[in-house]
Amino acid sequence: DVTRTWHFGKPTDEFRDVYTRVLKGNIGVDSMIFPENTPGFVLDVFARKSLWEAGLDYGHGTGHGVGAALNVHEGPFGISPRFTNLEGLKNGMVVSNEPGYYDDGNENLLEIKYVNPEHANEDTEDDAKAGEKKYIKFAKLTMIPIQKNLIKVSLMNNEELDWLDAYHEEVFSKVSPLLEKDSPAMKW
Repeated sequence: DVTRTWHFGKPTDEFRDVYTRVLKGNIGVDSMIFPENTPGFVLDVFARKSLWEAGLDYGHGTGHGVGAALNVHEGPFGISPRFTNLEGLKNGMVVSNEPGYYDDGNENLLEIKYVNPEHANEDTEDDAKAGEKKYIKFAKLTMIPIQKNLIKVSLMNNEELDWLDAYHEEVFSKVSPLLEKDSPAMKW
């Protein structure tokens, strides 16, 4: 259940605009640092912000739990606009990050990647001061490059571009040792 949008041909300016807004949502969730036990509806806003600015949205949740019972869509935690799900995100849960955009009869975009929440505090769990709030950040689990020629760079800020460069460096460092030297995958 990992999805990347690929375009074979010349994408329209509108396609690149929406693709970039979906990517910005993915980065928005991925780069958050937030208190442990924060419910998913709080994070959902960061996935939809750029689409909302263009009057766009998607009709599904942004993320769901994965894997404890070998299911793909698994609770109890979810990232969605449903404010009734108050289950908070905890260290060690595996969660999807999948903003998208759908236009019936036209191009549809979905970017799914998986992340693993881990403590962001400098101190380890054992060393944390009594009563100190624990914070969560996401560790990336999905290691698949993002098609950069679809990105409308003018919509991206410096932090998002830095995130993209760092992500591609991480993908390359983890995946390239597994590829044959002159393979099409390595050249790509």
